Amino acid sequence: MPGLDWMDPQWLLEQFGTEFLWISLLIIFIECGLFFPFLPGDTLLFALGIFIATERIDLFPGPPLAELAIVLALLTVAAFLGNVVGYEIGRKLGPPLYARDGRLLKRKYFDQTEVFFDKHGNKALVIGRFVPFVRTFITVVAGVTRMERRRFFLWSFIGALLWVLSITALGYWLGKKVPWLGDNIDYAIIAILVFGSIPMVWEWRRHRRTSGPEADDNDHDGRPDRDITGAPVPPRTDTP
Repeated sequence: MPGLDWMDPQWLLEQFGTEFLWISLLIIFIECGLFFPFLPGDTLLFALGIFIATERIDLFPGPPLAELAIVLALLTVAAFLGNVVGYEIGRKLGPPLYARDGRLLKRKYFDQTEVFFDKHGNKALVIGRFVPFVRTFITVVAGVTRMERRRFFLWSFIGALLWVLSITALGYWLGKKVPWLGDNIDYAIIAILVFGSIPMVWEWRRHRRTSGPEADDNDHDGRPDRDITGAPVPPRTDTP
């Protein structure tokens, strides 16, 4: 789609070469904390794994496996720091953000994310990391609700590590198991596009389930009937 080339990992690699990594780090950082939930974080991680395995990108001296380890560390730091920034923004600007009810930062999203937090507790910071859109809001809501910093940092780091490691390693594994991807980049691009479509389909489904009237507070218990992932929320038993 014209104007969205910067969301295509292959285009970024062709345009920027080894600087593709630093651009990816910036995108991951922004997506994880600065209210831009529609960035291709999952696709970038997967693509980096393939590019390193097929040696289409040479970032650091040494074999691809050592290069992968360095990239995993950098990506984890970027994802974690993005969360920290989002958390601190939520702590300092929480009430105005909630009250504003803007086009992107809707009050409904905060309410649905808070319900998700109530349901999963600390694990919400890990589970939410794997869900597009949710990973942007989950950290802000943690700040708005003033989750204890030490607890937030610990579980946010665990979530960042698992997210980066699993998706990037999956791309690396595919690149190693199917080595002809390095010589047939068209197939590598197809693999990246197929993987990239998964979070897009998930987000489409999630948005449909969270934006409809059935996600409103129809049982009048003071909270949405679906959380930010689109999962149903049982009625509260302690409603006055």
